[in-house]
Amino acid sequence: MEAQQTNIQLMEILFKWDPLGYGEGSYDTEIVDVLQAVHIYDDEILLARKIQAIYEFSFEEIIPLKKCEKLSKQLLFIKNNSSCEI
Repeated sequence: MEAQQTNIQLMEILFKWDPLGYGEGSYDTEIVDVLQAVHIYDDEILLARKIQAIYEFSFEEIIPLKKCEKLSKQLLFIKNNSSCEI
């Protein structure tokens, strides 16, 4: 149940993130890819670069790495804190 709750929290953040200004609901495929990446990467910078690459591949636009780093930090905070609960 813990992993499911973590994924719900991660998805809430990802659904609200609109880095290219296309509006909510425009990034469903990318959100799934980023969610998968969060479970693979533990390093903020590596995850940020992966997020940047996911969106660049889909939209052929580059999101500034600083924006991706901010998101990466939030996502990893949630992931790491949920796995520490007893």
